[in-house]
Amino acid sequence: MRARAATIGDLENVFRDLSKRISDEYVAAGKDSKIAYDNLMMNLKEGRAHALVQGEKTVALIAWHENSDAADTLFAAQEDFFSAATVRFCKRHIRHIQALAGNLPIHSRSWLHRPDVAKWFRVIGYIERGQENGAKLFELPPAPAA
Repeated sequence: MRARAATIGDLENVFRDLSKRISDEYVAAGKDSKIAYDNLMMNLKEGRAHALVQGEKTVALIAWHENSDAADTLFAAQEDFFSAATVRFCKRHIRHIQALAGNLPIHSRSWLHRPDVAKWFRVIGYIERGQENGAKLFELPPAPAA
């Protein structure tokens, strides 16, 4: 797996075969796929979105935007994305995104409260920070100074 700057074609390809678990997450968040697509498109146009590529196929997009105290993530994926290997890849890649965001804490949210999601966030290095607007808030603390 590798990451690169996302393109509009990547966004379209991921949404053409969006994972049901991601669609369910959007609905639980009070959004639909169109709103999520538009939010990812905005970040893509601002240069804050990466395509996660397996072989030659884009299987996920991750985007981020900084606010005063953290960088918030947005995510879309196809079912092919969800495996132990991709979680290991994301553990490294989220630190790269964190560096691009000025080493701010990274905030990610889950509205579905699935135990496997909490486990994946823990493996990546996130700490559960409680509830926020109906979602579990996970935070990746800033990387230690080298």
